[in-house]
Amino acid sequence: MKKEFLIAASALVLTIATAQAQTHWNGPLGPPPPMRREFIPPPPHAHPNWAWRGGYYRWSGGRYIWAPGAYMQPARPGTRWQAGQWRQTPRGWVWGDGRWR
Repeated sequence: MKKEFLIAASALVLTIATAQAQTHWNGPLGPPPPMRREFIPPPPHAHPNWAWRGGYYRWSGGRYIWAPGAYMQPARPGTRWQAGQWRQTPRGWVWGDGRWR
């Protein structure tokens, strides 16, 4: 009887701890600031086919931080860069990374 009680109590504690861990959210609750206007320089002379990845706001240290744009080497010839974007969810705002298409 004592052993069954300890097992049940342990299961209850683990269930409560798991439920609390799942409700914790470190991401942003509010939307990101408006996008900045960026000057896009010409591609590097040595890499005329590189693609521009525009700047974006990333979440770090409990606040939005601007990550400036940069040129990147395409994953494969003929691919295009699709920019990442923030989307709102019931838990807050979530960043979806950009990708090559």
